[in-house]
Amino acid sequence: MRARIAFRFEAEADKVVMRQARYDGPATLARAARQATRVKAGWPALFALTDPARTPDRLALARSLPAGCGLILRHFGDPVIRAEAPRLAELCRSRGVRLLVAADGALAEAIKADGVHWPNARLSQALAWRRRRPGWLITASAHTESEFRRAGPVADAILVSSVFASASPSAGKPIGPWRASAFARRSGTPVYALGGVDMKTVKRLKGLGFGGIAAIGGAITEPPV
Repeated sequence: MRARIAFRFEAEADKVVMRQARYDGPATLARAARQATRVKAGWPALFALTDPARTPDRLALARSLPAGCGLILRHFGDPVIRAEAPRLAELCRSRGVRLLVAADGALAEAIKADGVHWPNARLSQALAWRRRRPGWLITASAHTESEFRRAGPVADAILVSSVFASASPSAGKPIGPWRASAFARRSGTPVYALGGVDMKTVKRLKGLGFGGIAAIGGAITEPPV
């Protein structure tokens, strides 16, 4: 009986270790981002984005992020993820991770998050929340030059995508690092490279004017260098 109990305990412990190991990449990726990009003082080198399918254990992802990194919670209306948000916010605060909620100012306010990430099409809401919460960190997405022009006056930082080929269903055709770099160099706002950024591709961003990186899949595991 004792042997069976011990075996079950060890098996469960192994599962916890394996789940956490799946999120071992962010620390290494954040260091690589600091080497490859020009990170503004006090800003995250890495924003990790949650995804219901690709990062199902959001708490494990938050625990893996070094202090000073950012986490963007994307709930897509899922009530389970929304219900978990207060616990995630508390965990991020305890670890020095800056938490943003995607496209949901009310939830960000309720859980005392650090700000909101806005899709480009909803920048009018960003303006309203900027007035209401002037101390928030506001980021916005951009895929084209016109979207950059819209986001610049509103956002503290812009996430440009997709820089490289990405597994994300919404990524679309990659714009490439050079075109994304042209956007970044013309922008007066820090620009984070998003889409297909991992330990292999981050090296290709060096010297291109980016202010940091953002990642979904690249933050899940640590790909071989």
